[in-house]
Amino acid sequence: MTDITIIGGGIVGLATALQIKQQRPGLTVTVLEKEQAVARHQTGHNSGVIHSGLYYKPGSLKALNCIRGYEMLIQFCREEGIPYELCGKLVVATSPQQVPLLNNLFERGQQNGLKDIRKVTPGEMREIEPHVAGVEGIRVPYTGIVDYALVCEHYARKFRELGGEIRLGERVTQITPGNSLSVVVTDKGTYETKLVVNCAGLYSDKIAQMTQRGPIDLRIIPFRGEYYKLKPHRQHLVKHLIYPVPDPNFPFLGVHFTRMVGGGVEAGPNAVLAFRREGYRKLDIDPKELFETLSWPGFQKVAAKYWETGLGEMYRSFSKSAFTKALQELIPEIQEEDLEDGGAGVRAQACDRTGGLLDDFAILETDRAINVCNAPSPAATSSLSIGLTVSEKVIRRF
Repeated sequence: MTDITIIGGGIVGLATALQIKQQRPGLTVTVLEKEQAVARHQTGHNSGVIHSGLYYKPGSLKALNCIRGYEMLIQFCREEGIPYELCGKLVVATSPQQVPLLNNLFERGQQNGLKDIRKVTPGEMREIEPHVAGVEGIRVPYTGIVDYALVCEHYARKFRELGGEIRLGERVTQITPGNSLSVVVTDKGTYETKLVVNCAGLYSDKIAQMTQRGPIDLRIIPFRGEYYKLKPHRQHLVKHLIYPVPDPNFPFLGVHFTRMVGGGVEAGPNAVLAFRREGYRKLDIDPKELFETLSWPGFQKVAAKYWETGLGEMYRSFSKSAFTKALQELIPEIQEEDLEDGGAGVRAQACDRTGGLLDDFAILETDRAINVCNAPSPAATSSLSIGLTVSEKVIRRF
């Protein structure tokens, strides 16, 4: 029997486990991860950006946890000797029509405490990024880059040093909540636990459903983000990170350029519906999971509202020239032959029954479980803060 069983060995699950053990060393904590290593899905497939908190609604869980988590992550990396770089980024309005949205973004950043961001003119933009095109921009010096899979390895090591246990290769198949204990069944064994903490990412809704008798009112919709890489001889075109002004109605940031902490430059991602939850390739299909997505009333409403945007993203997925054209809005010199295939990640985006794509982190609680049901970007940046938030909820129960 264990006090707390955490399901999911990604960055949020491991940060939560670490925070619990640091605050209450006497509690027994076990992490169950279905893969043979930690950080195999969202954490290990993201672009490695340390987000500043520019985009998020003031007072939201995303804003609060990103700003606090940013400082905690930087301190952790310094203490652990994890390489990172605060290279800064440029958010670019490529047309006059985008300037009001850029202004709103600037005001939001200031409200979130980012006092050192500044507006830049086209000339100033070219001093920062000589090859960029735009009518106005925001310079964000706080933004950085890091290897989050490496961060996870350090979380896991420190958690184990504190007496925590990580069981790899164990997929949870059933949870039976009881009055004082829950029974967690995996494909390898059975565990009794006082509290379940669900950090299962792409399957967080499935696990949440196991922890309660009635239906939950959200569904994880998987969106694949595909990247290209700049060939080595064209990497000089990008000095820092370059982002477009995001669509405020869509929870994605648009294709952008990201310098990687280990070298190289990624271009992307787009955002296309994945036909399976861990579908990292275009033709990865799970008929059952796809049917669950397509039949969810909330997704049907999203599709009806954003079908044109969705078709454009899908077109860019299959057309390298269309993807290049989107990148040329930021750097006109980019040519199709400058790009080579990169990786892909899948974002676990929660969607409610009414068609709302949840814009904030979502934590659902029952008597015997705490479910982290929506933790996409900036969850990696925010991981230690989210872990602290969840651990405080956990500790109150003990």
